[in-house]
Amino acid sequence: MSTVTAATRWLVIPDGKSAEPDRELVGGKAWSLWRMASLGLTVPPAFVVTTDACRAYFDGGKTLPDGLALELRAGIAGLEASLGRRFGGSTRPLLVSVRSGAAVSMPGMMDTILNLGFTDDVERALADETGSTQFAAEVSRRFHSFYGQLVLGCVDELDSYDCSASVRAAIVGETGRDVPQDPWEQLESAVASVFESSRTRRAIAYRKHHGIRQDLGTAVTIQAMVFGNLDENSGTGVLFSRNPLSGAREAYGEYLPRGQGEDVVSGKVTPQPLDVLADRAPDVHSELLAAASRLDEQGRDAQDIEFTVQQGTLFMLQSRPAKRTARAAVRIAVELVDEGVITPLDALRRVSAEQVTTLLRPVVDPDALAVAETLGSGTSACPGVASGLAVATPEEAEQIPHSILIRHNTSPEDVHGMIAAAAVVTETGGATSHAAVVSRALDTPCIVGCADAVAGLVGKTITVDAVAGRIYAGELPTVSVDESEDTDLQRLIGWAREHAPVSVVADSAPEPVFDADALDLAAVVDFDPDAVPEIPEGTRSVRGAVFGRKDALRAALDAGVTTVVAARALPVLLTSMALQEEKK
Repeated sequence: MSTVTAATRWLVIPDGKSAEPDRELVGGKAWSLWRMASLGLTVPPAFVVTTDACRAYFDGGKTLPDGLALELRAGIAGLEASLGRRFGGSTRPLLVSVRSGAAVSMPGMMDTILNLGFTDDVERALADETGSTQFAAEVSRRFHSFYGQLVLGCVDELDSYDCSASVRAAIVGETGRDVPQDPWEQLESAVASVFESSRTRRAIAYRKHHGIRQDLGTAVTIQAMVFGNLDENSGTGVLFSRNPLSGAREAYGEYLPRGQGEDVVSGKVTPQPLDVLADRAPDVHSELLAAASRLDEQGRDAQDIEFTVQQGTLFMLQSRPAKRTARAAVRIAVELVDEGVITPLDALRRVSAEQVTTLLRPVVDPDALAVAETLGSGTSACPGVASGLAVATPEEAEQIPHSILIRHNTSPEDVHGMIAAAAVVTETGGATSHAAVVSRALDTPCIVGCADAVAGLVGKTITVDAVAGRIYAGELPTVSVDESEDTDLQRLIGWAREHAPVSVVADSAPEPVFDADALDLAAVVDFDPDAVPEIPEGTRSVRGAVFGRKDALRAALDAGVTTVVAARALPVLLTSMALQEEKK
């Protein structure tokens, strides 16, 4: 692992030339930079402040650990030498992004600050270098908005101001502080701010929901900026090596000409299809697809790739396993087996019982659609169907069961409501926006880019059909889905029967059979619906809805049960395999 100097304690350079860094130490984002650089892809130079530094920050009373400030200067010096630029310089200035990166992917949960190192001198230098005072002013406005909100804690909607002077005035008016002109002070404060973002309400809620350890902390990647908003030959986008909705092996993504990365993922604007890049810059588009194919092959999984084009040059910024729908998870797992990339057992480990249950959720009754009133439509970001009361805030979504969260766009501050909501609908944003990515991670039905329809939905009972990307008035009836009609599920079932510790049948089973559904619960004093029923000694088979739960199935396996009677086989087979793995 390469370090900045022999004495460096808190920094690592993920340059692709040295040994693979420890992902737990440098975080997923920096590890992906190393991986892309090792494949010969074009990556802006960077260094990373490790997760050890994050832990030391909190252990030391929320102060940067001893020596880190000096090491940051050494890291920046390396970027300056690599690019022939100067941090805070009055000619050829160096600007950097300061990005969070936990060992476990948590998209959109922690903070990123772009264009850091900006001062009044830098604005003049950037205008002289690019020949565009408008570009320099826009970079300035963006930086001051990021810094004011994420570092100084300004709650005003700073993006609504049209120039940096107005942004700075709003920050001073609210906080009593201005953005510092010292780039080193900016950098140190930004690193501390990113550390702090690992313990925000949204990050804690996300980790809790996904069963991620709360003490992971975050690394901080400091990377030379590239500008997708520089000119007509620049832009930014997100590309999936396989379709995250269907799982099909096809490029799927969005591109925003003259934009920065946060524009795409924030959902504040709706980007264009990736075909726009193919039309504007076919060579860059071909290079991007080739890079995506290599990353998919090397990663042995579908990839979520962030990229920027600056004046016709492609820069790769991140690659990570893609968040995907349950449908996509199943198809990708099966196709990777067919491609000879993974084994059937690997495929079974990549699909959870919860994902299969989600995939088998009911769909809107076709007969009801014929007479349903359509209230709006948009882009399906995560399939599924949900009905409920449309609410406007994440707090209402937490308070009202089965509600539908309606937002102009979502941000990390909405995550607690997104976790609670039955579905999410946004007015702006595309299929790679914050709302889309987080909803896929949650397997929550989501429609984005609903244009002007959103404002009239709040307060109504609606049905969100995120399979078709449509919103209907009222609560529409649904019909069930049969796993026997799904070819991919049938293949997984066949493989699972070879590896699972139990058999699953639909009707007759070896005697004696314990039927939990036949228990006279009314006669049980102080009955606890969450309790696991006591399984009689010698039982060979069990039936009952309770055995769809992991704890009840564990009890059955511990009791020596060999057969489970269930209408749907795969969730039970996968859960039993997961329980078997836990014992190893």
